[in-house]
Amino acid sequence: MAEPKADAEAQIKRNPHPDFKKVEASRPPFDASRTVHFTQTPQPSWTPGSGSNNPSLLSKSHREINPYADGRPPVHNYKLLISGIVPRPVGFVSTISADGTATNLAPFSYFNVVSHDPPLFVLGFSGGLASAKDSLANLLKNEECTLNIISEDFIEAANYTSLNAPLGISEWAFSGLHPAKSSIVKPDRVHESVFSIEAKLVKTMEWESRATPGKKTGVTAIVEGVNFWVREDAVDEEGVLIDPKVLKPICRLGGITYGRVTDLFELLRPQYEEVTKDPETAKLAKLKTEGQLE
Repeated sequence: MAEPKADAEAQIKRNPHPDFKKVEASRPPFDASRTVHFTQTPQPSWTPGSGSNNPSLLSKSHREINPYADGRPPVHNYKLLISGIVPRPVGFVSTISADGTATNLAPFSYFNVVSHDPPLFVLGFSGGLASAKDSLANLLKNEECTLNIISEDFIEAANYTSLNAPLGISEWAFSGLHPAKSSIVKPDRVHESVFSIEAKLVKTMEWESRATPGKKTGVTAIVEGVNFWVREDAVDEEGVLIDPKVLKPICRLGGITYGRVTDLFELLRPQYEEVTKDPETAKLAKLKTEGQLE
């Protein structure tokens, strides 16, 4: 999942439980009957200027953390960030070796869409360009990949592709997922994925450690979506909206925690000209130079 390199693996301690299967067995079973449904917003009677629905938040204190404090290992920032920037989509990336003989499938924590015209996506890799592992090495050589959205129907299979398999060993067989041919790029897409994107590399940026100057610790790759695949029963006739009831997306949280999307609500985006027709709302309009609302 775009994790730190092997030199930090021992510090991560991914499994927080002495006996994970025993802990898992003590929990209620996954409720497959629970499907996506819409509710009201948390506070339907909210009015402009009302602020938080929970006034007690103002009584809470915050702790300041310097990411570069003496003695703070970078892995602590990693664990803090992946538990705080949530929920996050998982980048499920398929690549192929330069000679076309080896395929790779892996999940990444650092992934998102950053533009629609052109369709651009960002992927984060740990380590430098010189020490690029399978996914990044393949992407650098072929400049192609597919991005596949993970659904709850195959989350266990997707998670198993994070297996630390030896170089050249494909994760596809371990997952039991099925490759499907792409139209433009060489890497296969995941047939089980409701939404897949064929993508080509635009550029990479390499980052240097602040804690250990000179050490290359990360690579950001920007890829452009050049072709989309959406399951027929998940998309509207115009090819515009994907039905979350069919997509059943899985999100990534901190540690080994994942989440599912079931409870949805809708919020209209306010239009300034409309909302300020109300005299009380119009009173809230202040120039930015006047500072924040009291």
